[in-house]
Amino acid sequence: MLNTENTQESQDSQNPQEAQTSDTSDTSSERADDHTAGDRPSPMEVLRQARDQLAELTGMAAESVSSFEQTEEGWTLEIEVLELQRVPDTMSLMASYRVDLDATGMLTGYRRVRRYERGRADTRRSGGQ
Repeated sequence: MLNTENTQESQDSQNPQEAQTSDTSDTSSERADDHTAGDRPSPMEVLRQARDQLAELTGMAAESVSSFEQTEEGWTLEIEVLELQRVPDTMSLMASYRVDLDATGMLTGYRRVRRYERGRADTRRSGGQ
């Protein structure tokens, strides 16, 4: 019968330098995720907060973020959501929501900017074409 208790501790004692390195990297990654109230959140934190807050308000899960911009007031994102599922899936109704967040990542407003079938190409022109 094999003794599997303290396996990680045994490995760490055999490679003390590796154990110290992994402990240090864990601490630094935790520090990167934490920010004080005066700091601006990282772009990934903002993206996660925007998706979560929009889903909570609308009841629709975000499928993707198609636009992401830092502004003087905070952040502006365009988030794609599934509004109405149909069969086949290419006929499902999608919507793009413009989501505005303040500098701390709290949602300050949102609005639907367009609605389209998933299988349709975008007919909007961009860049003055």
